[in-house]
Amino acid sequence: MESPNMELTKLIRSHFPSLNEPDLIEEISNIGQLMHAKAGTVMMDYGRYISMVPMVLSGSIKVVREGKNGDHEIFLYFLKGGETCSMSFSCCMTSKKSDIRTTAEDDVSFIGIPIKFVDEWMMKYKSWNRFIMTSYDNRMLDLIEVVDNIVFNDMEGRLINYLKARSEALNSNIILGTHQQIALDLNSSREGISRILKKLEKTGAITLGRNRIQLNS
Repeated sequence: MESPNMELTKLIRSHFPSLNEPDLIEEISNIGQLMHAKAGTVMMDYGRYISMVPMVLSGSIKVVREGKNGDHEIFLYFLKGGETCSMSFSCCMTSKKSDIRTTAEDDVSFIGIPIKFVDEWMMKYKSWNRFIMTSYDNRMLDLIEVVDNIVFNDMEGRLINYLKARSEALNSNIILGTHQQIALDLNSSREGISRILKKLEKTGAITLGRNRIQLNS
């Protein structure tokens, strides 16, 4: 049987090939914790201090932000295998409480990195620095897309983009969940989302089932 360190080393090299410095891989293998979360598990919640940053191996994680008055949420992006959450870095480095919630969209496996090493490795390892900077850049592009969707797209366009993002995150054209949950993610009403989904079904773009949406294109 392989030691936990050897298992982590193989997972890091397989899922995070850009982290190619042997000393860094050894540190992650020795310090990181291989963790799992079932679908629907809240992994990080509002108002909590973050103790660990996830390096996602498999599955997907939904990231949402709470509105200013705490009366609504807005969907930001999905994290997939080979990615990490740059917004959690900001909370770590400034020692502030989380203003995002992350939820396992499906069963997730990840390597948990204690926060003290996130900043320390930035100065120590070039590949880690590039990894973090690339993560920031990718998440910034995601957030720009969120803003563009809100400003330039009507709700039908936002819903289509949301469904495509979930499909890509899950690597499946089948999306499970209620219309109410989609409405919460998009800060809309269940009735409005249901009406648009029925319209999309009539065009053949999707097929609706009980708590199930199939993307046909």
